[in-house]
Amino acid sequence: MILLPAIDLLDGQVVRLPQGRRDQVTVYSKDPVGVARRWVQAGATWLHVVDLNGAFDGAYTNLPLAKQVIASCGAKVELSGGIRTKETLARALDAGASRVVLGTKACEDPAFVQEAADRYGPKIAVAIDAKAGQVVSRGWVSQTALTPAALARSVMMLGVETLICTDVSRDGMLQGPNLELLQQVLDVGVRQLIASGGIATLEDLRRLKALEPRGVAGCIVGKALYEGKIELKEAIAAC
Repeated sequence: MILLPAIDLLDGQVVRLPQGRRDQVTVYSKDPVGVARRWVQAGATWLHVVDLNGAFDGAYTNLPLAKQVIASCGAKVELSGGIRTKETLARALDAGASRVVLGTKACEDPAFVQEAADRYGPKIAVAIDAKAGQVVSRGWVSQTALTPAALARSVMMLGVETLICTDVSRDGMLQGPNLELLQQVLDVGVRQLIASGGIATLEDLRRLKALEPRGVAGCIVGKALYEGKIELKEAIAAC
């Protein structure tokens, strides 16, 4: 199981937003490249980099900064947030992203996802962002009529192999992952699931590790690392 430290970018800074709330920003660093290097030096082989400006506004505005992270850190980087056009997707991959995550487009435009999966294969992942049993989109502020299992099933039929499942209500809250939600998505037959939202302790990581035979291939950890609740080297060992 791979651990991906989260680097959430808002206005060029590394931040965390509890439950994705834009009005509750905690700034952890004004040096995203330095943060990336710190996590890689501690053993991270993947980073999860999110453009929160893009997630809210629909355009990957922090791409130049993400490109600097990719060029300087020496790890594989997964880019997410506001990737909603063919041009932005191509630019993200040209910047050196090892994987690009589609969220809103996966909810709204299956043909876009199909074309992306056909063209880029394993470099495409889809975000299953859920709140109260329903998928949310557009920076987690718009509720859809989709259930997490339904979205997972549909994008898998389009050829997407990697899904990133987040319980929005737990993100940044340090309450532990939503194992029930993960089980619902795994029941669809997901090949590779990355768990996100609420991871706070080494025991949380061990619970996720126990689901590895069912398809949990990785986990994204954010606030627990920035707040010192988990030490990255120990967390990687637990994974």
